[in-house]
Parts: sequence; structure tokens; C-alpha cells
Amino acid sequence: MENKNKEKRTYFDWAASAPYYESNTLVPYGNPSSQHYEGKMAKAALEDARLRCAAVLNVPPATLYFTSGGTESNSIALFSNLRRPGMGRIISSLTEHASIREGMETLEKMGKPVGTINVDSTGRVTTDTLLKTLNQYDDVRFAAIMSVNNETGAVTDIPSIKDVLCGQKGAPIHFHCDLVQSIGKIPVNLINWEIDSASISAHKVSGPCGIGLLYLRKPLEVFYTGGGQENKIRGGTENTHGAVALANCLEKSCCNEQVIKSKKQAAVRWNKLITSLTAIDRCTIIPKERIANDDIFSPYILQAAFKDIPGEVMARALDDLGIAVSTGSACSSSSPERPVLTAIGIEEKLRIEGIRISQGHSTTDEDIDHLLFGISEVLKFL
Repeated sequence: MENKNKEKRTYFDWAASAPYYESNTLVPYGNPSSQHYEGKMAKAALEDARLRCAAVLNVPPATLYFTSGGTESNSIALFSNLRRPGMGRIISSLTEHASIREGMETLEKMGKPVGTINVDSTGRVTTDTLLKTLNQYDDVRFAAIMSVNNETGAVTDIPSIKDVLCGQKGAPIHFHCDLVQSIGKIPVNLINWEIDSASISAHKVSGPCGIGLLYLRKPLEVFYTGGGQENKIRGGTENTHGAVALANCLEKSCCNEQVIKSKKQAAVRWNKLITSLTAIDRCTIIPKERIANDDIFSPYILQAAFKDIPGEVMARALDDLGIAVSTGSACSSSSPERPVLTAIGIEEKLRIEGIRISQGHSTTDEDIDHLLFGISEVLKFL
């Protein structure tokens, strides 16, 4: 199973990091917090990038704060609970990103009351699973529920979730939404969804690593302080180059009109892939409810398992053939555990055999063919 053409690589790990979109935009080099000319030019470029991001996301610029990425955006929102008065409970779904899941564990160790929201067999939080958690606890003040799952592609109906949260009696519940796998992939409407906070990461939309956004409908008191940058929400020297690059990427591919067009094209490619995989006896699509052209899943992420081949082995074998896939979230690659698959009831053997295949806007039909050929070659030998 040797890759005859060493230069031919086919990339199916977009959910981990998208190929970087190069731009020739010149960015001022000064520190945006400095008062000299160079600093003022950098500050102007930073604020222009904020305006451009806000225009794409259709939100007021003052609601966007530049961070180092999705993990930090999640953490800022989550750990703000340490500054919230009273002992309101924090709840999150069982299929959240590690930055939320492990952050919840830390908050619990620090004495904050927490709780979990179950998901259905597709991996989505539903109004029923959310109501069961809210009925169990009468002190919920913060809920973290992601929009598109980073391992299975399951799409949660965020507007219906917000309706349930708004319908609860008592103090309002802060709703935080991880949008890292949503921006540029499905239509997003932050204003209509009435999300209180949300996280966005540049390198998932072909931007550079180390830059992201935190959306706050209203300012909150953060736990981490120091420096006062980003209107005291996120301290540290501003990443002007990253902010401008993020604005470039959002404008290039994340306007809802472009998202809808790209999503339709991606769905056609995924339909071809899923149809071909389901014809393979040794292949199991995860979860089993997933079918081609199913709108409750993103057409950018697919989980599949191959009988008697551990996911790590399949990923290495495909890599030898010039094809990049993963065994799950890159943030959890050092652990053999698959908490998202466990949460949706997938048996241990399938969890071990699972691989994640994820595409992007530049994936082609030829790429799909190359992947299917590679899988067929691996199955001949393993």
C-alpha cells in the first residue's frame, strides 16, 4: 500500500484545520495599544477588521472580541461563571468540545454546581433532552450547547433550544454556543438566534491558527484579567495580522449566501461518499441514523468505522496512500477515549474503529474518488 505519487495528497481533515487561505493584505506592524503613529495605524487596522467581521456576521462590532481561537472563547465565557453572583448551576451537553467538557470538570472541582444535558442517538441536544435537565435542576443560570458537533457533524436546532431556555421561570439563563464548526458551513444568524455568547475559530475557515472571536450579546465580567485589551474582555497584545486574516476569510467564504451555495455542493459530494461507503460490507456509518442528504447532519463531517480495523490503523494506512483523515477531534488526539461517541451510545468496538472524515469548500469529486480508492486498497490488506 505504498503511495506511488508522493506529492499527491488528499486532505479530509478540515474539521481539525482548514488549508490556509493566503492573502497579500499588508498589515501595520505596530502594537495597537501604543500611542505613536505605528500603533495608531495598527489599531485602525484592528478595528477595521472588527467592522468587517461584524458585517459578515450581521452583528454590532462592539459585540465581537478577538481571542486566540475557539478554545479561549469557550473558556472566557465558561469561566465567567466564577464571577457571577450566587451559585447558579452550569449545564452543558455530553457532546461538547474538550474546552467545555474539561472546563466543566474544573469548575466542579472549584465548587460550582454543574449538570449535563443528554443527547439523542444522532448526537443532538433536543428540546426534550434539554427540558429533562432543566426539570432536574431549578437553579440553572448558564447553558453551553454547540451548534454543529465536531466529530459527528450532528446539527442541533439552536432556535428551538433558545425558545426552551427563554421559557424557563426565574432568572434568565445565559446561552453559550460553540459555532466553530458552524461558521462557513451552515447559515448562522446570531441576532435571530438570541445567543448570549458564541465562539468562532479562524483556522476552521482557512484562516491562521491563533485567532478567533468571542461574540457577547452583552458584556460580561470575565474571570481572567490583565492588560485591559479588547475592552477588558481579553487581555494580551492584540493579534492585528490574525484579525485582518480572519476578516478576509469570513468575507471570502462565510457570508450566508456563499455558505448556502457551498453547502449544497458539499452535500452532493457527501451523498456520493455515503452512498459508496454504505455499499461496503465492512463499513458502518456512525450514527446509524445518518443517511445521505440528511439535513440534521452537516455535509462537512462524517464518522465511519471499518470492521476489524482500529481507527488509528486505518488513518495511518490512508496516510501512507496520501490521504489525510483523523480518528476524532485533534484536541483529544492524545486520548483513546471517544466521549462524543460514548454519549450517543456507540459500542466500544465501533468507537475504537471510528475515523472522522471532513471536507471543505475546495474538496472535489476527484478527492472523493481518491478517498474511496484508498479505502478499498486498505480493505484488501487489513
